[in-house]
Amino acid sequence: MKDNHLLRINLNITVILVIGFALTAVLSYRANYQASLDNIEQVSSLTAEGIYYRLTTRFTKPVNISLTMAHDNLLVRHLTGEARHPEDRAYVETTREYLDTYRKKYGFDSVFLVSTATGRYYNFKGIDRVLTRDNPENTWYFRLMNSDQEYALHVDNDEVRGADNKITVFVNCKVKDAAGRVLGVVGVGIRIDSLKELLKSYEEKYRVTASLISKSGGIEISTTHTGHEKKDWFETYRQEDIRKKILSWNNDSSSLTLWTPTAPLSPEKSFIVVRYIPELSWNLVVAQNTGLLISEMRAQLYQTCAILVFVIVVVLVIVTTVIRKFNKRITQLMEERQAFFKKATEQMYDNICEFNITRNCAEQAWTGEYFETLGAKGLPYDQAIRIIAEKQIKKEFRERYLAIFDPRNVMREYAAGNNHLRYDFMISQDGTEYSWTRVDAHVFYSAEDKCIHMVTYRKDIEREKKKELQAVTDEMTGFYTKKATERAICELLFQKPDSGYAFFIFDIDNFKQANDRFGHAFGDICIRTFTAIIRRHFKERAVLGRIGGDEFAAFVPIPGREWAERKAETLSAALCTECLDGPARWRMTASIGVALAPQSGTDFNTLYQNADAALYQVKKRGKNGFSVHDGTAARGF
Repeated sequence: MKDNHLLRINLNITVILVIGFALTAVLSYRANYQASLDNIEQVSSLTAEGIYYRLTTRFTKPVNISLTMAHDNLLVRHLTGEARHPEDRAYVETTREYLDTYRKKYGFDSVFLVSTATGRYYNFKGIDRVLTRDNPENTWYFRLMNSDQEYALHVDNDEVRGADNKITVFVNCKVKDAAGRVLGVVGVGIRIDSLKELLKSYEEKYRVTASLISKSGGIEISTTHTGHEKKDWFETYRQEDIRKKILSWNNDSSSLTLWTPTAPLSPEKSFIVVRYIPELSWNLVVAQNTGLLISEMRAQLYQTCAILVFVIVVVLVIVTTVIRKFNKRITQLMEERQAFFKKATEQMYDNICEFNITRNCAEQAWTGEYFETLGAKGLPYDQAIRIIAEKQIKKEFRERYLAIFDPRNVMREYAAGNNHLRYDFMISQDGTEYSWTRVDAHVFYSAEDKCIHMVTYRKDIEREKKKELQAVTDEMTGFYTKKATERAICELLFQKPDSGYAFFIFDIDNFKQANDRFGHAFGDICIRTFTAIIRRHFKERAVLGRIGGDEFAAFVPIPGREWAERKAETLSAALCTECLDGPARWRMTASIGVALAPQSGTDFNTLYQNADAALYQVKKRGKNGFSVHDGTAARGF
């Protein structure tokens, strides 16, 4: 038993430490998680702004230079006269020098001019090729010529000789004469490597992903993809649900921000910031997900758990050592306390007995003498109390008395941590006149003989019970008594006569079966289970009463009939449960009758009668259900 006690102490300490840690960990986790989410939002937004301004700075110049060349009168006149110089090397050289001047001055990777009249593709090295419709590499040119755009951007490999087909962002601008006729296309090219390095620097520093996407959703530039590869951003990152929202964003003065799940049923989510870049007609999309954050927080949690296990082990070792060290002293103090308690209570009680529960016998001489006066001399404890019950205890209390003070039950209660037993019953010295008495039993472990002992104190409580008859609550259930229930309901009806109420009557179906099959102790367990379920389903404002042995009432304000029906249906299902006590099993159901105020009455007696009539309808149908009285008749369910 000492070891069991020590084990319980260690278990309690462990539970307290674990619960404390769990609460702390949960609160800390939530706080840190929310702070991390806020940090993700802040970092992602600032990163998007930084990339946005770097990109706009990077692209503003190429776009402006391309537009400047497109509106250059010298270039317009030069291109107008191209047809007169089909084989003129000086003309080609002049064109080349013009383009090379812009390339050198502004440091572009490519500067080009395409003539509408001849299809010639000029660059800073001269004539590179002639564009034709049958070449798919020239689609960009003919698409621009067929559009209403003044300029456009596209990502492609640079086919110019010596460019090594490097992926380049081209700015393409139409060249028009005074009449508005398109003479050609002029533009510049920027190697995408520098742009990818820009995005990469931000991604590595702030743990985000950054992409430039077109109006169709295609990835034009990212650290892993380019527009040349034809990758859709929403398909790649499984964000099809937000396609419309992002592609429709064209506000160049503010950002679009949103949280979105990374995948169905995944705890991870992503914070996305969208900036529209009007110079490019592209959207900058910066995203950061919580996957890494969750992984880091889990790792931290596991580390903390390991520390907690270590702390628990250390604490348990210390506690075990201390308890074992002082165990003898504690036992002595307990025995001294018990002796003092016996001496002090001898003057307060009518009868004091001590029993050795482990050995099933009377322990002290005075207990043996008491047994002898009742004809139980020398008998085991469990047999002696049966003789006492037969000779002294009123019949309806005998079974419960024997169930409580049976040695096996005493051992079960003590093992469960309950060392105090009490029972109020009626006893007679002559078998004719009965009076109320109370037995308080203290159960303890004796280190002297290593047995479980029980000391019982019997006290006359006749006066106390008479006062209890006037009490307002039922001892077993905590519900109002019948009279108290009626008073409370009448008071509510008087105070708020215009309010709507529901009067519930509950009856345990076939309750006698439970008592007959398993005894009254088991029946009490069923009643406590039944009333506990009722209490859970009503708020504090409800009046709950025990109006019979297995009949109970509830009176509660309601918003309407539908609420009462739903509540009755819920209770009917909840009260259909199984009562258990060791091997004893009994399926419990309930019949419920409901009367509504003011429809079915405005006073206690009328409501009670109509609720009882509704209850009768349920029993008539076979029990296990409910019926609601609507003012004229009961409607069953």
